[in-house]
Amino acid sequence: MKIARVIKSGKETFGLIKGDKIATKDDIAQSTGIPIPLNVRDFLFDGWYEEILPKIDEIEFKHDLSEFDILAPIPNPNKIICLAFNYKDHAEEQKLTPPKEPAIVNKPRTALNGTNAEIICPKFVKELDYEIELALIINKKCKNISEEEAMDVIFGYMILNDVSARDIQEMDKQFTRAKSFDTFAPCGPWITTKDEIDDPHNLKLLTKVNGTVRQDSTTSNMFIKIPSIISILSESMTLEPGDIISTGTAAGVALNNPNIPYLKDEDVIEMEIEKLGSIKNTVKFVD
Repeated sequence: MKIARVIKSGKETFGLIKGDKIATKDDIAQSTGIPIPLNVRDFLFDGWYEEILPKIDEIEFKHDLSEFDILAPIPNPNKIICLAFNYKDHAEEQKLTPPKEPAIVNKPRTALNGTNAEIICPKFVKELDYEIELALIINKKCKNISEEEAMDVIFGYMILNDVSARDIQEMDKQFTRAKSFDTFAPCGPWITTKDEIDDPHNLKLLTKVNGTVRQDSTTSNMFIKIPSIISILSESMTLEPGDIISTGTAAGVALNNPNIPYLKDEDVIEMEIEKLGSIKNTVKFVD
C-alpha cells in the first residue's frame, strides 16, 4: 500500500494511493465505518492502519491524485538520520573507503520538503548538490535490536534527496549545517509499505537534472545493509515511530567531480527509485 500526505485549497489530509487515485481519510472512514484519526502519524503507528487492512477492498478511491499537492509523507519526525559514503560506487568516486559502521548526520525536520516543491537555497551557497537516497520509516520504538529483528521495525520506504551545500560542508569540516537548510530534504512522493518491496537491496536508482542522467545505480551497491544499519544505530539511540533513516547515496554527485556541475537556479531535479515512484523539485536561489 502507498500512503500520502496531501493538501488541497489549504486543507491538509492524508490517504491511500492506488494508481492515479487517492482515498482520503474521510473516504476511508466512510467506506469502512472506522473512525480515522486526524494525524497521519497516529494513523500509521497507533494501530489504525492495521485495523483498516481487512477492509481495504471496501475502500472507494474517489479522487484524482492530480487534484492535490503532495507533501512530505511524515510531518515532524523525531529524527532524520542520513548515512554518508554508504555506497561502494559513491565512496570510490570520492576516493574513500566505505566506513564499517554508519557515519551519520542528523537533518532537522524543518528541512523536509515535498515533491513538486521548490528547494530554496540562499545565494551565498555556491556549491549546491543532490543525493538520491532510499529512506526507511521506523514503525515502533526499539533499542538494541538485533539484525535478525531489524526488518520488523520498518513500516515502509520512500525517496529522499539529501540536498547538500558542499562549500558550507568544506568550510565547516562536517556535514550538519550544509545539509540542514530549510527545504533541503525533499522526499516522498509517498510511503510504500514494506510488504510491497521484496528486496530493498535490489532497487534501481535514477537522478536526472534538466533531463540529463546524473546518478544511475542500484541499492545493491549499499555497503552497510539495512538490518545492520538499524541494529547499530539502535545501540546508541532509541529509534521511534516515524523516524526516518536515509541509507546513503550512489555515485554521480557533483562533489569532487569536475565533469558534473553544481546545481543552479531553476534546475529541475527528478529522482526515481524502482517501485517507490518519483519526486521532482526545482531549485530556487534567493537573497
